[in-house]
Amino acid sequence: MTTREPIRLAMVGGGPGAFIGPVHRMAAELDGRMRLVAGAFSRDPAKSAAAAQAWGVRGYADWSEMIAAEAAREDGAQAVAVVTPNHLHLAVSRAALQAGLHVMSDKPATRDLAEAHELATVVAASGRLYGLTYTYTGYPMVRDAREIVRRGDLGAVRKIVVEYPQGWLSRPIEREGAKQAEWRVDPALAGAGCIGDIGVHAFNLAEFVGGVRVERLCADVSTVVPGRMLDDDCNVLLRFKGGARGVLIASQISAGARNGLKLQVYGEKGGLTWSHDRPAELTIDWLDGPSQTLHAASSYLSGPAQVASRLPTGHPEGFIEAFANLYRDFAEAIAEGRADAGLVPDIAEGVRSMAFVETAVAASGQGWVALNGSPA
Repeated sequence: MTTREPIRLAMVGGGPGAFIGPVHRMAAELDGRMRLVAGAFSRDPAKSAAAAQAWGVRGYADWSEMIAAEAAREDGAQAVAVVTPNHLHLAVSRAALQAGLHVMSDKPATRDLAEAHELATVVAASGRLYGLTYTYTGYPMVRDAREIVRRGDLGAVRKIVVEYPQGWLSRPIEREGAKQAEWRVDPALAGAGCIGDIGVHAFNLAEFVGGVRVERLCADVSTVVPGRMLDDDCNVLLRFKGGARGVLIASQISAGARNGLKLQVYGEKGGLTWSHDRPAELTIDWLDGPSQTLHAASSYLSGPAQVASRLPTGHPEGFIEAFANLYRDFAEAIAEGRADAGLVPDIAEGVRSMAFVETAVAASGQGWVALNGSPA
């Protein structure tokens, strides 16, 4: 790879008290392919200024002012990272794209499906790249699992099971001053609850690795904690194009669970299992053969998995490195002037995820429906 100047990045959101914003910043800069140069990090001008000073970048009190100013500078940002609550994703992304800047957004793409369709139109007209940080697609062993399925090693896919239990919203901590919970259970800010926060990760992962698209679903989307305005638990049966069946579980009221994402894909010849608890391993259980455990950074892995590994096998890599793989791929695509960013999820995946959310919520308890919401 030839030496290039880092892509200059601005950020909206991610200031003091944020969880995912600092992760984006660390991931974007990990490989030296991007460099944070500016940000509007908080609605509070003082907090935004403090974050800018701490990180040694240009600070702005308002994100629209930042986008206009950076787009006008010869040394201004070339891309914008959107790490705000969901209700701002469309407005910030649209403004950045229309100003000629590329966009990397935290998931989900938007607050609802109508906004996702609007954003897709903006992306298409902009001629700029748009990426979504569906983080788990950046893990080396997830990328290897995708290649194993694509090669046909398992035979035709028959069943996909993905579960994502968390327990941090088992109590109404949004009423106790928990900032990260407050906006996630507010319909005006989040749009959807658990299914939009982590259910979209599970949905995207199932399709990314399984290589098949969901056509129909049967959903039970529930609010378990009394008084909460959005869902905090969802259980969805899936039917994929080609006949495969599936189960998706996403929950934020599974007390004691931390971040228990797990994916299983079963074919005619065997099945594979990847767990976020042990992200550097991929297990394959064959119908007629011994089980195998594959390890990250090993020479026998597929090309995409080896490129995504930074350290020799046995040295653990994790969440930030997976994020960084998406940012590195995105930066390379910008630098090379490509029309897409390869394995980085794009606006089409964003629209599909929002269609899944909207269909599941609207059809909860009503039996099988097509993914677009019409009767199955």
